[in-house]
Parts: sequence; C-alpha cells; structure tokens
Amino acid sequence: MMTLNTLSIILHALSAVIWVGGMFFAYQILRPVAASQLEPPARLTLWVGIFGRFFPIVWIAVILLPLTGYMMIFNLFNGMGNAPLYVHLMNGLGTVMILIFMHIFFAPYRRLKRAVASEDWPSGGKTLAQIRVLVGINATLGLLVVIIASGGRLFG
Repeated sequence: MMTLNTLSIILHALSAVIWVGGMFFAYQILRPVAASQLEPPARLTLWVGIFGRFFPIVWIAVILLPLTGYMMIFNLFNGMGNAPLYVHLMNGLGTVMILIFMHIFFAPYRRLKRAVASEDWPSGGKTLAQIRVLVGINATLGLLVVIIASGGRLFG
C-alpha cells in the first residue's frame, strides 16, 4: 500500500520534472528554432499558444511542490528546524522560482497576450524577450535545485 510520504515524493518529483524539463525544452530547444524559422507574428502567436497550454500545468506544479515538500519536511524531519541544509536550499530556491513564475504569469504574459491580440508585434517581441530572460533564470534555478535534490544528502 502506498504511504502518504511515497505519494508526496512521487508528486513532488513529477511536478519538478515537468516544470523544469518544460522550461529547459522551451528555452534551449524550441526558442532558438522558433526564432530562426518564424516571423514575429507567427512566433509570438506560437508562444501565446504554448504558454496557454504550459502555464496551467505549471500552476499545478507550483501548488503541488510546496504542498508535498512541506508534507515531507514535517513527516520526515519533524519540521524545518530538523531539516538538513539541502532541504532549506531547495525550499528557498523553489520559493524564488514560484515568485518568478507568478510574475511572468501576471505581468509579461498578460502583456504578451494583449500585444498579440492587437497585433502589436514590436511590443509583443519586447515582452517575449522579458519572458525569455525570466524563464532562463528560472530554468537555471530549477537545474540547480535538481542538483541539490539529487546530491544534497551527499554533501551534508
């Protein structure tokens, strides 16, 4: 029978893999190809469609990650006071990542959707560039969290 801790670990890992993997794919693979092959109207419309499908999944991840993370902290370590350094690092970096995502969603993503809807391609391009920088930061932080999560116990 699956325990609550096991379910938490599974949901936590899947949420992280989907979010970080999605950002990595979008930033390192899709973005360069789209930039080299599509004109601004098609490229910006593509990104609005991609974000429209990806961001609801990210919302699920940003709810599940802290929920399952804190469940594990309290079930395995009896609270933050007993949690090892790598857990605190993951918690802090994860919080920063969630805040960056929320900023992207509520500010530049909304501006991007408005720009595409009104066919304001220069404004949309500028906004997409802002999103690109923020996603790059978040993807880097996410990879760092993966390194910490997979090797943290080895370092104390």
